[in-house]
Formats: sequence, C-alpha cells, structure tokens
Amino acid sequence: MAAAAPRTGAEIRAAFLDFYEQRGHKPMASASLVPEDPTVLLTIAGMLPFKPVFLGQQQRPAPRATSSQKCIRTNDIENVGRTARHHTFFEMLGNFSFGDYFKEQAIQWAWELSTGVFGLSPKNLVVSVFREDDEAEAIWRDVVGVNPKRIIRMDEADNFWASGPTGPCGPCSEIYYDFKPELGDDGIDLEDDSRFIEFYNLVFMQYNRDAEGTLTPLANRNIDTGMGLERMAQILQAVPNNYETDLIYPLIETAAGLAGVDYRTLDEKGKTSLKVIGDHSRAITQLICDGVTASNLGRGYILRRLLRRVVRHGRLLGIDKPFLTAMGEASITLMQTAYPQLVERREVILAELAREEARFLETLERGEKLLADVLAAKPKQISGEQAFELYDTYGFPLELTEEIAEEHGLTVDLEGFEAAMEAQRQRAKAAAVSIDLTLQGAIEQMAADLEATAFKGYEALEHPSCVLALVVNGEPAERATAGDSVQLVLDVTPFYGEGGGQIGDRGVLSGDGVIVAIDGVSRNRSVFVHSGRIERGSLAVGDLLNAQVDRACRRRAQANHTATHLLQAALKQVVDPGIGQAGSLVDFDRLRFDFHCPRAVTAAELEQIEALINGWISEAHSLEVQEMAIEKAKAAGAVAMFGEKYADVVRVVDVPGVSMELCGGTHVANTAEIGLFKIVSESGVAAGIRRIEAVAGPAVLAYLNERDAVVKQLGERFKAQPVEIVERVGQLADELKASQKALAAAREELALAKSAALVAQAVAVGEHQLLVARLDGVEGGGLQSAAQGLADQLGDGAAVVLGGLPDPADLGKVILVAAFGKGVIAVGPKAGAFIGGIAKACGGGGGGRPNLAQAGGRDGAALDGALEQARTELTAALG
Repeated sequence: MAAAAPRTGAEIRAAFLDFYEQRGHKPMASASLVPEDPTVLLTIAGMLPFKPVFLGQQQRPAPRATSSQKCIRTNDIENVGRTARHHTFFEMLGNFSFGDYFKEQAIQWAWELSTGVFGLSPKNLVVSVFREDDEAEAIWRDVVGVNPKRIIRMDEADNFWASGPTGPCGPCSEIYYDFKPELGDDGIDLEDDSRFIEFYNLVFMQYNRDAEGTLTPLANRNIDTGMGLERMAQILQAVPNNYETDLIYPLIETAAGLAGVDYRTLDEKGKTSLKVIGDHSRAITQLICDGVTASNLGRGYILRRLLRRVVRHGRLLGIDKPFLTAMGEASITLMQTAYPQLVERREVILAELAREEARFLETLERGEKLLADVLAAKPKQISGEQAFELYDTYGFPLELTEEIAEEHGLTVDLEGFEAAMEAQRQRAKAAAVSIDLTLQGAIEQMAADLEATAFKGYEALEHPSCVLALVVNGEPAERATAGDSVQLVLDVTPFYGEGGGQIGDRGVLSGDGVIVAIDGVSRNRSVFVHSGRIERGSLAVGDLLNAQVDRACRRRAQANHTATHLLQAALKQVVDPGIGQAGSLVDFDRLRFDFHCPRAVTAAELEQIEALINGWISEAHSLEVQEMAIEKAKAAGAVAMFGEKYADVVRVVDVPGVSMELCGGTHVANTAEIGLFKIVSESGVAAGIRRIEAVAGPAVLAYLNERDAVVKQLGERFKAQPVEIVERVGQLADELKASQKALAAAREELALAKSAALVAQAVAVGEHQLLVARLDGVEGGGLQSAAQGLADQLGDGAAVVLGGLPDPADLGKVILVAAFGKGVIAVGPKAGAFIGGIAKACGGGGGGRPNLAQAGGRDGAALDGALEQARTELTAALG
C-alpha cells in the first residue's frame, strides 16, 4: 500500500529534502536572511547562498545539494493579503546541480516528485518551456510522457533566466497546477491565476552572455530549481489561498482572537488585514532572529515598514493595545521546529517587537496631530500628497484618513494618493530584486581569476612571496614604479586580510631595489589584496619579494582581538548569558564590540566586567587554537557570530575555562600578553544594540597618559588636587546655575517692565481688546510672562500677540507668544493653533494651550510681516 502523500507544511518540506537526499544531494541548512552578497539587502531567492559557487568563486559544497531556504521579498508588498499567493516571507525548496546532472535528469525527478511523492495527478499538471528550448519540450513529451497540448511554449520574459545583462543564464521550465482540468487542454492560458498556479521552476543554467549579447555554452552546466513551500501546501491542503495553509493560518487565528473577530465571517477588507498580519508576523520574527534591527536605512527600514504595517492592520481590526509580542510568540511557536534558533533568540525578538511597537504608537499619535493641523486649515480636500505623507511617514491608514475627513465634510484626493504610492512603488522596484552575478572592477576580476591566497600569518610574520597580479590607480598593470599607489596579490602572504572585525595588517614588501609600504590588506573572496605605495624602485608581475608584517601593529591587534573575546565572555557572565554579538572592530589602538541588549549596561556592571577581564589577563591563560568540524565545535560550546556563514571545518580559539569562539583572527598566545584592559565608553547605537569601546595592551598606556594630562590641566586651572577637581567643578556648576536663574529672573522683570508701557497700544475690536506688539531682547519665558500679564490687565476679552528677537543681532531666532482671554476663546481663535500658523511666516512653527502658546521661527526679517498678519487675522476673527 502506497504511503499517504504529505499534507502539512512540515511534511512537504521533509519529503522534498528526503527525496533529493536519497538521490545523492547534500542537505544544506537555510542561510540567514542577511546575505553575504552586497548587491542585495536580503536573501530573495533559494539560489542566493550558492551564487559564488555558480560563479566559480567558491568550491562547490558537493556535486549536488538540496535546501529549504527562507526568503523575503517586498517589491510587491501591496499585493500581500489581496492575492492568493503573494508573500513577504516564504520558503523556497530547491535542488541544485553544480556541473553534475542536467536537463533530462532534473525534469524526470521533478515529475517523479510531483506525481509520485506529492501524489498530484498528471491531469492537473501543465508545463511551460522556453520558446526555443526544443530539448526540454522533447524530454517532457517523449521521456516523461506529458500530453503535448499541456506543454506550453513561452517567451523570454517568462521562461529565460538571466543573472544580469551579462553572465550565466539559461532557459526555464515550470510546472503549473491546474485547478480546473475539466475545462480541457485547448487554449490553455497560464496567465489565468484563477485556474493555474506555478509551483516548481527549473532553471537550466547552460549559457554565458557577453557584453554584445552573444550566448556561448558553459563548460559546466548547472541546475537551479525552486518550489514554493506555501504554494505546494495550498495545493495539497486544498485551501483557496496560501494564507489558509497550516504555515500561516495559526497566526491569522491568533490575530483574530486578539481582535475578537472570526476570520470566516469577516468581509474581504477584514480578511486582508488578518492575512497581512499573518504574513508579516513571520517575516519580522525571522528578520529580528537573523540580527536585523528596525531603523530608517536598508534592511532595518524593511523591518520597520513591515512591523508598522502589522500594527496598522491590527488597529483597523480594532486591536487597541500592544500586540506584537503576542504575534511574535505565536510565530516562534509555529516555526520553532524548522528553525530552532527562534527559541534561542526569543528574548531578543520579543524585546525588539515591544520597543518598536511602542515607538510606532507614539509616531501614530503624531500623525493624528498632523491630520488635525491639516483639517484646522479648512481645506476643500485633503490632497493626495498629504494623505500619502500621513500613510508613509506616520503609518496612518488611508481608510482612517478618509473616515476622519468624511466626518469633517471633506474628501481625500485618492488619485493623487495613488500617484504618490505608485512613485514610491517604482522606487522600491528600482532596488535590486534580481541577483547580479556579474563581476565589475579590476580588483573583482583579478580576484575571480586567481587561486585563493595561501595565508601563513598564524605561524610567521615574514615570508617570501611572488607577485601574481598588480593594479595601478584602479587599472590592471604589468609594472609599477616609485610613487605609484598599488594593489597587488601575492601567492603566499603573512599579512592578515581584514575580516571578522579585525583590521588588515600593515608592513613592507621588499625585493631587488624595491620597497612597497603596505597600509592595508583586504579580502576579495579568498584572495588577499595588499594596498600600498611604492616607496622606491619598480615592481612587476612575477617578481619575488619578502613580505614582512609590522610586528608592533600585529601585537596591538592581537591584544585587542583576544580582549574582545574576553569582553563577550564577561558580558555573558555579568549582564546576560543570552547576549549575542552584533558586530565588532579590532583596530591597532582600540576595540569596539556591538551586542544585542535591550538596556544600558550600568556603571557597576562595567566596573565588574573590567575587573573580571583584567583578572583573566593576570591569570595568564594560554590560548588553544585548533581546527575542527563545525558541528563538533558547536557541540563543544564554541560561540559563533549569529548569522555568520562558516565552512564545514572551522578554527576554534579557546581561552580554557573562559571563552571559546569560532574565529579566524590573530590572537595572543597567552592572556598575560594583553597587559591591561580599559573600557572607554558604553552607548546605544540602535534599538536593542549597545556598544562598548575599549583599549587593551600598549594602547591603555596612551589612553591613561592622555587622561592624566587632562587632569593635570584641570588641576592647574582650578588650583585643586586631582581628588578635589570633581567637587570644585560641582561648586562652579552650582554657581553658574544660580547666576543663570538670577539672570532669567532679571530678564523676566525687565520684560514685564517693558510690557507695562504696551497696554496703551491695545485697540478695541468689538467687545475685545487687541494688542499686537514687538518686544526684542527678551527670551521665551519672559515674553510669555509679559503676554500673560498684559492679557490679565486687559480682561477676558484680551487677545495679545507679542513677537521679538531674543538677541536683536541674531535674525536666525524668532519667538512669538499669544495669550487669549476666555471671551476670545469662546468666539473661536485658540492661542496654540493661531500662533503656530503665524510662525510659519517666519519659517517656523509651534503651539500650546488655547489660552497661552509659544512658537518659534528662523527668519527675523519676516517678523514685522508676521505680526501684521496676526493683527489682520485677529481683527477679522473678533470684529
């Protein structure tokens, strides 16, 4: 009896991977959503982690591989929840051949998997091929036995994959599921989304396209396939869309429970909001897990945008309290079996969700205030630009803007809103959503053509080397002479190439009459690129040189790098065992360590950390460095940089009993070589990310000498001993504060005295008293006191507006104050809204209470005109 076809998402994933593992494919774990590839912000395709392999830049992990890769795309974010199968986060199942099997085998296995393992009827399947790919069509028709009427030829736009304008490319063949096979085989239109869904894409990477567009066959042909897990789940679970599969629907139910609604009985608008919450909750949980924090740049902006969309759709459903942590908990529970790291990072994920949601709710309140200001201007219509600013900048739903506008008898320019939305959409699509496999620049091309550099810097700081390649002023060259800035590659080098947070070595290359000062070494893939300047003589490709690392600089870098490991161990011991590295810098004279932590490290904790590290240094621990299999290293407790990609064999740096990390950097042999460790500062660099800057080794002495010089200068200036300086500075601060307070009081008294003479300038406007005047040389507090005093003298019908320059010589600072009596407020004008509008004439803004408000501006030359505007508007309002 045949086994039942997989149905759940977990069963589908396992069946796919098992199918290909049985056929010689090496299972590969999903890579991080944060890719190594600098051409894309996020992992957008299942093949992205294998891009260097397809390019020939890295050794293939095996002739055949299979994976379930988590991916994120946001170029069609507005379609999420509105169509049956658009997502931000999705899983791509794939099988890959790196110069091994090709078209016929890939097609046969895809069909066997679809019909045999997943149990799909051939009557429900349609395949597409590239219009010129006779070979693929023949395999489907003659080898597999597909009905020729269900083999559809399609154009290049649909069925030809290319990495970019140049580079690897080839035809595609796709398998579609037909939901309505009873409609027959004639006139099949694969663009009909209501009938067909593409679920398996086979890319036959067989050509290389040059700059002229000429296609030449690749020496090693590759296979790159992708099956959407969510799409296959929709098919096998027989649900109308991907959202109602077991991969997402539990999150929809969680959100529905928080909103007190039933998904099945909601209208389409409500269902869309629940689908968005379900989809985006998976995305934001996985992004934070992979080390992304919300910001206004790059992938941080993508996270922030997705997160705010979840909150916004929650509010549309009536969720009026913070709920992101509940969605995060549900997402972790749903995906933890496939992605156990979610459990390890649970606290970090939930803390980031809570922080960003609280921040957004404050932003949303500011959006509500902005909308109130727009309405206060009494426009005939809320413009599309205003509505889009509310939507995009403040996360204010268009539907809510429309609802509030309707309450005020207004409409929203929906066409203008859509135009602004489309402009943003085009900007988003202009960002790379395809994977560029092309190489640019002389260095990149040089690195691509060379073997990996043999690094000897762990054992020696001096080594004979041969020049393999040379770049002069950005261009490939065969020879360079004195004065030239060069970048060169050696066959063997003792120079450490920048990586793992550690800066590259400095030193000298010397040979027959030539000296090259090396000021930095970088890595391009596994090729070390030495940058410097020829101080003497000339240099040519093929020359033999002696490569010598600057020993003093290396010792400093080693001390700082080992100290960084000790710092992470101390943070885990003192602050939180779950602390994870978010980045680092190991320089010659300092070190910097970024780590995930929801709060500042206290002064007492910093003192404890510093003492702990210096204790380990004085205990003279000998370091043990060895290479071992990655799984063995992790089992031994070695700490890995989260999201970092490691080879199968890794280098483990162990300070026995203190720290064990995967690390390719250079280190001291014994902690005693560090000498001393000193924390310089602790600060926040992003939401949930803290940074400690410190010095170690010889750099500590320079740091202490600099601080000692400052203390001596302060002692001489204040005529105090070092221990007395803090007390003396405190006394001076108290004296300054008292003087400032007395000065402010004197200025306020002066303002009141000056204003007393202004009462006579008040004019009657109906039953009210209007006073608009200029009063320079007075700060904001004094001007407010003066305005309030004048309003009190003039009675409930008073409308007082004062403006001035605190410093008459500085036209860049304007202060405006309005004080209105009860009688004026009853008629209509409110001080806050009124003075804010007047301040715009001076290039500023502001507001306050209905009876007393202050605003500021930056254009003093416009002050008299602004005061005249205030007089005119109040006369009209009160007359």
